[in-house]
This record gives sequence, structure tokens and C-alpha cells, in this order.
Amino acid sequence: MKIFKIINPILLTFLFVALDQWSKHFAVTNLMGHANVVVIPNILSLTFHRNWGAAFGIFPGGRWFFLGFAVVVLVVIGFYYVKLPNGRIYNLVRFFLILIAAGGIGNSIDRLLHGYVVDFLRFDFINFPIFNIADIYVVSGTILLGILMIFFIKEEQEEK
Repeated sequence: MKIFKIINPILLTFLFVALDQWSKHFAVTNLMGHANVVVIPNILSLTFHRNWGAAFGIFPGGRWFFLGFAVVVLVVIGFYYVKLPNGRIYNLVRFFLILIAAGGIGNSIDRLLHGYVVDFLRFDFINFPIFNIADIYVVSGTILLGILMIFFIKEEQEEK
């Protein structure tokens, strides 16, 4: 992916974090104290929610634990990021690591500033927790990284 020759990974991470923080600022200023805003009827709405815990609201009040965990994960991501070999497939790995890191940083900023994470995206067609852009980064980056590692990188290593 030529994007890594054009855009510095730190800048890319910063841009993803900025988009996440902008979306949360939008949620705080436009959704807090208001009813749901329907985006796509019976599919997606915007609903302000304070998440005091982790995914699905588990472990409420674990602010400092989650901040510490995020620091550890970011250090591990940074370590592996610089150790990855060159190659197109590993540029995808780097991109997915950037997504995961940006999501962790975005939610950590919320925990530091507010003590909770701002969530606002809600699927209306299923009983699913309200989430945010940073959550999308972490979940999609993790799933795509897993698929890449299971189905593509393993095969590439076996061929060598």
C-alpha cells in the first residue's frame, strides 16, 4: 500500500483519532439531553450514552484499569509495528494495527477527560450496545487482522 510512503503512520493515527474525537464532540453538543435522532429508520439512530465500563458496559468503574491496559496494548502494537517485515501484506497488518491503536487512543482520551466513553451509534434492528467510531476501529481492525493472520500470512509463511 503506497499510503505508507505518503502518509506517516503517526499522522494517520492522529487523523483517525481526530475523526473519532470530532464525532464524539458532535454527539456531546447535539445529542446529550435529546431524544434519539433517526438516521435510517429501524436500522440506525444516534443516541447519546455514557459508557462507564468496557465493551457492552462490563466492568463499570474500571477507568484506571482500562487506561493502563490501553497503554500496554499501545506499547505492544508499537513494538510489533516496527518489527514487521516489508511487503504488501505487512502494510495491511500495519494499517490494521493503526486502526486498533487509534481506537484505543480515542476511547482513552474520553476516559481521561470525562471518566467515561462517549457512545452514540445505535443499531435499532437488534439489541446491540451503543458504540462509537473508536469501537469500530478496534473491532474492525482486530477482525481484519485476525483474518489476515489466519488465512493469508500463515499461507505465505508455509510457501516459503
